[in-house]
Amino acid sequence: MGNNALSRRNFLAGTSVLFVAGVATACSSGSSSSSTAGSKVTLTQWYHAYGEKGTQQAVERYASEYTKANPDIAIKINWIAGDYETRLNSALLSSDAPDLFELGDFRAANVKSGRLAPLDDILAPVKSDYAKAALDTATVNGKVYGVKMMDDVMMLYYRKSILAKAGVTPPQTFPELVAAAKKLTTGNQKGLFIGSDGVGDIPYLLLWSNGGDLVDPSGKTVTFASPEGVAAIGGLKDLNSSGALLQGFTTDWFDPSALVQNATAMQWCGLWAMPDIKKKFGDDFGVIPWPKFGDAAAPAVRVGGWYHLVNAKGKNVEAAKKYVDWLWIQQTALQKDWCVSYGFHIPSRKSVAAQTTEFSSGPAQEAAGFSQQYGHSFPAVWNKTTTTAFIQAATKIAKGGDAAGELASAAKTCQIELDHQNA
Repeated sequence: MGNNALSRRNFLAGTSVLFVAGVATACSSGSSSSSTAGSKVTLTQWYHAYGEKGTQQAVERYASEYTKANPDIAIKINWIAGDYETRLNSALLSSDAPDLFELGDFRAANVKSGRLAPLDDILAPVKSDYAKAALDTATVNGKVYGVKMMDDVMMLYYRKSILAKAGVTPPQTFPELVAAAKKLTTGNQKGLFIGSDGVGDIPYLLLWSNGGDLVDPSGKTVTFASPEGVAAIGGLKDLNSSGALLQGFTTDWFDPSALVQNATAMQWCGLWAMPDIKKKFGDDFGVIPWPKFGDAAAPAVRVGGWYHLVNAKGKNVEAAKKYVDWLWIQQTALQKDWCVSYGFHIPSRKSVAAQTTEFSSGPAQEAAGFSQQYGHSFPAVWNKTTTTAFIQAATKIAKGGDAAGELASAAKTCQIELDHQNA
């Protein structure tokens, strides 16, 4: 696997896919090539070291299939373990920069520096086949710079039998969620797990589920300290004072162990956990989006995943774009293979997801619907600096801090960062 010491930001972006099996394994860097004797161009492609068995062999097979159909183009795969993004950023500044690479944490700064080639021309014929959340993160100044490889939706899991026994229906609003969590807390089992710190991913969900957002559509103005944001994120106090939250658990929200070990009746987690949860409970679980904060708002889910990008400063930009077009737009069978043959992810294209039998029924089908109907993603300008300020403010609010004051202070820090990025 890649990094074991992953940050909250990692999990809120793309690297949630690393914990599909709930077990970390070691991986090492390596490379392979699909080159043939007649190849005139060799494209170098970087992947982070996925923890799912068979993924490295899969991308090597895809590259070989492309070279077989296009003998003039060879693909050299570099499989990168360790701190992938740091190594990638260093490589992009050198003469050994890859022609193609993937990112979960999309950075608008890479566009400003001229590192990324826009991909609107290859996306144009199928752009409507992607959910808005799949496009937003990779969009800067109206242009799209990444093709989504898979969607990892995060949602609320619950035990059907436990809710039924307590006379609780799956909550549809935030007040209902708090009330349900309290009623479901009995003995050694808490009602809800959102993270060991009682904060986790939830400040974002609260904001989105009350009609708020992190920044405005232009990416130039911070908006999370709005009245909607203050009211909703202030709900962290209600959760943390309810006595119904499981806190200090041995694993965090992205691992399903709290639910699987019956330490909680409901848990915020990701699609990647569904196979383990189904193996443990069979059909005795359900999924819902994060409930809307109030009657006038809407439910929300977070959609992460990874993007395929092209180095704008590479020697073979057009050849690289043609490979991205072939792999992630034309080859629907390979897209399904990538998403469900090794781990459990939703194909980013709606039409491909609809053809993937693993998402044709039950909670998996519901999850796919959540990603399209209620999905949110981070804007391209959202980075480590803004994440740190926002989560620190939310943590203080959870502990009883003044929501308006803490969010206003965090917004000032984040606005400075946005101004810096947009200068």
